[in-house]
Amino acid sequence: MFRGRLSWRRRSIDAAAVAVCSVLLLSACGGSDSGSADNDPAQVGEPVAGGVATVIQMGEPRTLDPAAMSNTYAGSSLLGNALYGTLMTTDVDTLEIEYGLATDFSSDDGGATMVLSLRPDVTFSDGTPLDAEAVKFNWDRLRDPATASGSIGEASQIASTEVLGPTTLEVTLAAPNPNYAHSVIVSSMNWIASPGALQQGAAAFDENPIGAGPFALANWSRQDVIELEKNPNYWDAPRPYLDGLTIRTSADTTQRLNSITTGGADLASDSNWSTLATAEDAGTAVEVVPMGGGQYLGMNHRRAPFDDPRARRAVSLAVDLDAMNTTVYNGEGVVPDTLFLEDSPWYSDIPLGGHDTEAAQQLFDELAAEGKPVSFTFTTFPTVENKAVAETTQAQLRAFENVEVEVEVLDFPARFARFGTRDFDMMVHGVTIQDPDHSLWSSFHSTSMGNIVGIDDPDLDAALDAGRVGTTVDEREAAYGIVQERLAELIPGAWYVRPAPAVLIGDDVHGVRLSGLGAPIPDGMWLTG
Repeated sequence: MFRGRLSWRRRSIDAAAVAVCSVLLLSACGGSDSGSADNDPAQVGEPVAGGVATVIQMGEPRTLDPAAMSNTYAGSSLLGNALYGTLMTTDVDTLEIEYGLATDFSSDDGGATMVLSLRPDVTFSDGTPLDAEAVKFNWDRLRDPATASGSIGEASQIASTEVLGPTTLEVTLAAPNPNYAHSVIVSSMNWIASPGALQQGAAAFDENPIGAGPFALANWSRQDVIELEKNPNYWDAPRPYLDGLTIRTSADTTQRLNSITTGGADLASDSNWSTLATAEDAGTAVEVVPMGGGQYLGMNHRRAPFDDPRARRAVSLAVDLDAMNTTVYNGEGVVPDTLFLEDSPWYSDIPLGGHDTEAAQQLFDELAAEGKPVSFTFTTFPTVENKAVAETTQAQLRAFENVEVEVEVLDFPARFARFGTRDFDMMVHGVTIQDPDHSLWSSFHSTSMGNIVGIDDPDLDAALDAGRVGTTVDEREAAYGIVQERLAELIPGAWYVRPAPAVLIGDDVHGVRLSGLGAPIPDGMWLTG
């Protein structure tokens, strides 16, 4: 169990891996505050103002422009939430939307149009208004392909925006989507920066990023430290409680854990099942957001060798995912057998893959006989975990004939750039499922800019569209049953581990709350000791 001092809310690795709340949407079954008993107000009292918390993130952004930042547990979600605040968040127990800079985002026509309402009189840290014009500027910019944002998959679902008043923006969607708010929350659409500051250019913006978040930039020493200071004009006074944040980056999961256990850091993002188990055994508090879906060895359908479905199936059959789990996660990870967890209303017992070395070799031989031997490059992050996944894949495939694999390790900015241009053969990708519409439609619909692997299947498209607009559990269950069947047939990649968006929590930090895909919300954090 994730017992680490959990007396008021207990965590279990097994439960996080196999259970899910039985609600209308596939939901995380975690608390909205830190799981530590030390965060129980009855035991630690009311928040205390002051102090600077040290946080470790998994990857440093190449710029502080929200368009180029990743709002995920593996990216810069805490940094973005600190600088820009949030329009909305989710309660990870129920998936209910909680409002921040926005006060409402709803539709009265089945999701064809959405109306965003903002808090009045909110200003950016330079005193200029955060109004509907500012949101329009940011969202229109994100959906422009020239911006090359990692959130274009979410933003491109907007057909047009219109300012109806200082605090009111009407959004017309390219296709009805009553669940669109969840797409905003888990993307950089949730972060609104000053249009005037963005128009000064990238270099000037990185020196002085202007947002309306609880903190503002004090100093950024690249590849070293990002120092933030309290925004005295934050809209939600008396928050933030902290005087500042010191943010460092480590791609090494063991180093992140050591920093927490030795008191060198107060909070660290992580997603490695083995590390989470080790942390629990060491008595470290852990908050994990269990989800469906998983990470997979994404195969680019747009080009050889994976434009041939036989190549995709051969690799999928050849890779021993249980052995990979042992190598990468010391056997602590959970290999996804099905797309959804068993307690999900959308669950179907449709296997995502299988392991058959004889069938794999036959396919490799068949392709080679046609003059198409399987040869590809696995492009990966420099993290210990992702490098291990790539190198394990390479090592396993060496046991087969007529297949060659090269491993290419890129830093985070270069890898995200390659990700954005779809210039890869194989790359780790993930589908972390809360609401199934956002993750599945964005990742696999042929018209979605977030369709990284390039699947193009009319039957899959039709099922994703039906799941999006279904108004009953039965309608959506039928649609997502077809989605699962088509993905098993089309093979976007080999699914090797369930996601584990998590934070490791030090003894002296309290008020930790997660939203979306494991994004920490820093304005309520405070320190003792």
